[in-house]
Amino acid sequence: MKKNTLTNIIAAIFLIIMLGLCFFSIRQDSATMDELAHIPAGYSYITQKDMRLNPEHPPLLKDLAGFSALLGSKLTAQPIFFPKDVDSWQKDVNGQWTFGREFLYWNGNDADSIIFFSRIPMILLGLLLGLYVFKWTKELYGKRAGILALLLFVFSPTFLAHTRYVTTDVGAAAAFFIATYYIIKWLKDSSSKNLIYAGIAFGLAMLTKFSLALLVPYFVLIVFVFSLIQSKKLKNYHFKKNALTLAKKAVGLILIGLIALVLIWPVYQYHVANYPESRQHHDMASYFEGVTKFRPAIDKLIWMSDKPILRPYAQYVFGLIMVMRRTAGGNTAYFLGQVNNQSWWYYFPVVYFLKVPLTIHILTIIALFYALCKIKKPYFKKIFSRTYIWTKKYFTEFAMLAFLAVYWIVSIRSNLNIGVRHVLPTFPFMYVLVSGQVAQWIKIPWKKIRKQNDLFAKMKVLFIEASKTYFKYVVLIVLIGWYLIASIMAYPHYLAYFNESVGGAKNGHNYVLDSNLDWGQDLKRLTQWVNDNNIDNIHVHYFGGADPKYYLGEKYWPWWGDRNPADIKAGQWLAVSATLLQEGRGKATAGFDKITDYYLWLDKHNLITTIGHSIFVYQMKQNN
Repeated sequence: MKKNTLTNIIAAIFLIIMLGLCFFSIRQDSATMDELAHIPAGYSYITQKDMRLNPEHPPLLKDLAGFSALLGSKLTAQPIFFPKDVDSWQKDVNGQWTFGREFLYWNGNDADSIIFFSRIPMILLGLLLGLYVFKWTKELYGKRAGILALLLFVFSPTFLAHTRYVTTDVGAAAAFFIATYYIIKWLKDSSSKNLIYAGIAFGLAMLTKFSLALLVPYFVLIVFVFSLIQSKKLKNYHFKKNALTLAKKAVGLILIGLIALVLIWPVYQYHVANYPESRQHHDMASYFEGVTKFRPAIDKLIWMSDKPILRPYAQYVFGLIMVMRRTAGGNTAYFLGQVNNQSWWYYFPVVYFLKVPLTIHILTIIALFYALCKIKKPYFKKIFSRTYIWTKKYFTEFAMLAFLAVYWIVSIRSNLNIGVRHVLPTFPFMYVLVSGQVAQWIKIPWKKIRKQNDLFAKMKVLFIEASKTYFKYVVLIVLIGWYLIASIMAYPHYLAYFNESVGGAKNGHNYVLDSNLDWGQDLKRLTQWVNDNNIDNIHVHYFGGADPKYYLGEKYWPWWGDRNPADIKAGQWLAVSATLLQEGRGKATAGFDKITDYYLWLDKHNLITTIGHSIFVYQMKQNN
């Protein structure tokens, strides 16, 4: 069997394993918060050709979910009722949350079936990303690096968690990665074919998530750098030649952008085909009512909204503005015992450390140390010339490092701190770079051995280097084994994964919440626990996209955080989502004026169990 064939078979096995882990773990996960909006919106796009719901995200991923839900209803012979007559569809401006409940839970539809089929395309998209991680790493560093990068991807608890949900996060990671792959391929070989591929990849990326707009300045940056490093050496720099290259690449980049714009129009045209012009104009005007900043531009956008040729682009720009305002507005979050609706600059670095397996951190340190050791001494001699030569020789690595730097800077400055998923696009690039360095680290340095003058010296160096390599393989095998065990033990609660530095998922709620641990995924498991324990009724304060009444029926008694504790009697049960529980026990930061101590009284009562790490179940001792 050829080595490439064996490598490809191993890669296929890894992807099949990922498919199995995702597929068999989603049936017991109830709808997450974002799925409550995304799934009904996607179904409405496919069946109604109307984008009045959830315009703050491009439609592509939701289309896939909606089409799959429609196909699933045909396969199972379970028609899906679309509630056109409800106010959330007829009157509300972007009434996505209420309509989501109307669609999934309040009109006789089989919510579990719809959710299950909607998630299937997301899993397939995750597999596509894994394929590109393997492909690109293999092209850059060889088969072993490709397999290692794919292994890190396939068994990543974070990817296993989010690949299963109808959200934009894995789609955004795939779009960033694949679009970058094709733009670099075009830079190195400026054929018409590569330009078209890059344009299509860029267009699809812009239809995936509005954060992909970051690709515009990023592409400009790497095209500029690529054009400036065409001379062989810095001392023989040809300004005119490089300026000409820059001009050509700039024209090519504009063409790539035009291909993307051309691709966006028919997609959005489909999505506003049955969206009445007057309604689109009304929704946009209502959203911007009272907004004075950039008013002339806003008025122009509203004017575009009922013009047949322009309204698809108006809807696209409208969504982009919505998500920008949403990000700037912040979100109430619990972090390290504090509650705030603004950001912590250190949020993403801390969350990244806690949510990523320690194996990844160790491999990253090994890769960095190995890369630094390859820097020739003296370190600061001819530093500009050596940097120029390195960037020219390793332009792809430069481009990846530039992406990591840009994305992390933007994320740290972001005012939206609700999950490690928002830095998920950096993960595939990190897997490639780390795997490439680790694969080189474990190689026997034959060049060093061949440099020896006599046989004895060669044998001596060979023995020493072989021993080192053996030790490195042992270290790598141990780390990979640890990584696999941690991932397998997290099944099926991948969303709640925390590494061993904080004692795992059972302690994660003490550090950070929302989509890092509790996104509403465990309501069905709570229902199963209530039924198994023959509990007649239970108060529930739930955070998520499911409907407690739909699953618990008459056993569900509503509860909310600032309700009088005396309303719940001795012996009765209370289930509280971790996000809401900790926001009611945290310490408000300076300037946050909402009450954050409304669940301290629960410390006096019996914590009976924790459902899937995200729902805490108490039984009352006595009247409060």
